[in-house]
Amino acid sequence: MVIAGADGCRTGWVICRRDTDGSLDIRVVKTLAEACEGPSILAVDMPIGLTDTPRPGRACEGEARALLPGKASSVLPTPCRPALAATTHAEANTISRELGMGLTQQTFHLFPKMREIDDLMRGSRKLRRIVYEAHPELAFARMNGSQPVLSKKRQPDGFAERRRLLARHGFKWEPTPMPGAARDDVLDAMAVCRTAMLIADGTATRLGPARERDRHGLPMNIWF
Repeated sequence: MVIAGADGCRTGWVICRRDTDGSLDIRVVKTLAEACEGPSILAVDMPIGLTDTPRPGRACEGEARALLPGKASSVLPTPCRPALAATTHAEANTISRELGMGLTQQTFHLFPKMREIDDLMRGSRKLRRIVYEAHPELAFARMNGSQPVLSKKRQPDGFAERRRLLARHGFKWEPTPMPGAARDDVLDAMAVCRTAMLIADGTATRLGPARERDRHGLPMNIWF
């Protein structure tokens, strides 16, 4: 069984695939659709399922923040569906604020990736059985004995700490240049690939109610 993890990067997506023998294939692809070809399970660091209003928001996000003391800010608030159609931050912020809460520039920068996965999931029932939402910092916390990794992944110590955790759990990687992606993007793709492995094994943890769905039937859960 091939499982995979995907994390957004500046030129597309970093994909970490793990084969049955434990070998890893890490590469950058332009579209998430390319990452969906082959794996039995694909865990993606991007929201799946959107609420119609920004408050109260998705239950899984609140649960995720509670599990990451000192690192809760890594769980960005997911935009409401009406705001996702906006093409400027000002427009998205206005729509979101009128529905209950404003929207940050940081979240707006992720809109293209959010729209990409939303279109894929809405257009394919098959992918809903394969693609799962995951979060790297939850994955690292699980590898770290349920303790959040508080070091910053873009700093040398934080990068090294996460790399050690991955190696300890069967995901060894010798850092090499990955055109179009940062080194920490690769770490995040590997971390959610481990989540995909746990999902395949039936040992992953789900946040949010099992049957919670958005208006298009997409699940609103985070796995780790």
